[in-house]
Amino acid sequence: MIERIVGTAPQADDVVEQELEVKLRPHDFANYIGQDRLKKNLQLAIQAAQKRGEALDHVLLYGPPGLGKTTMASVIANEMSAQIRITSGPAIERAGDLASLLTNLQDGDILFIDEIHRLHRTVEEVLYSAMEDYKLDIMLGKGPSARSLRLDLPQFTLIGATTRTGALAAPLRDRFGHVHRLEFYTPEQIAQIITRAAGILNVTIDAKAAAKLAERSRLTPRIANRLLKRVRDYADVHSDGIIDTAISIKALELLEVDELGLDPADRMLLTAIIDSYNGGPVGVETLAALTAEERSTIEDFIEPYLMQVGLLERTPRGRKVTHKAYRHLGKQPTLDSSQSSLL
Repeated sequence: MIERIVGTAPQADDVVEQELEVKLRPHDFANYIGQDRLKKNLQLAIQAAQKRGEALDHVLLYGPPGLGKTTMASVIANEMSAQIRITSGPAIERAGDLASLLTNLQDGDILFIDEIHRLHRTVEEVLYSAMEDYKLDIMLGKGPSARSLRLDLPQFTLIGATTRTGALAAPLRDRFGHVHRLEFYTPEQIAQIITRAAGILNVTIDAKAAAKLAERSRLTPRIANRLLKRVRDYADVHSDGIIDTAISIKALELLEVDELGLDPADRMLLTAIIDSYNGGPVGVETLAALTAEERSTIEDFIEPYLMQVGLLERTPRGRKVTHKAYRHLGKQPTLDSSQSSLL
């Protein structure tokens, strides 16, 4: 998949981008903008755990990518004054890998597993007793001579992050004491995030330019920070480095990010439905073939935002565009599509 400027996937192959991403992340609740309900609940849980001298109950964070699940895990660790070990579901290939992680933890430590829904089933089963009883069951040997060994584990906290909570097995999901969804941010909160990030990057940006970037950041901090860095590049080359409204608009036009935050991939999907299928309905497999995108890319990275802003709907018969999509793309609905129940 081609990297999109408004894509929510982290740019893992760019070391400089990764370092900047870490630099921009807040380290405590005071500097974490947005997610007020979640922060209030977690602050209460942390204070209660610290007062009792216990480890925080296991935490499951879920929601669309780019909203700050990894950042929130780091904030929790800092607020608990605890060490954090970070890994991901696909990286833990065998039960032995998980056993190595767990046995190297100390009391009060935090283990963060990103994409926890992608854990292998045998690895997942090892977690059950580890989370519930702080015990680790290991099988030694094979065949008739095999025996089970139970090890005591430190009182640790597991923080799991997932974009697909429905893909988690029920026994695993039920072992989390705190289950929280991260919501999309408001444009005002995104503007605050952009202003804060600009200060860290030593970039001067005015309030109107920050608001303009916020409008096109798909209400996602990761995308907002990425757009800020690209607009900063444009300002350094074509101006004096100061980001004002005119500079931000020119930079966003160059990046082909429109006023709703749509990029060419989004517009191509909507246009394909309108031009080839009269506005829909059309199946996702057909769309994948038509746009040369993988089905998972369409379902996980393109469609959610289009549905959120009211440009696309999923129906039992397939995907349909709305009147708002026609207006945004400057197209006129045909007679059939305008008579549909959706439009």
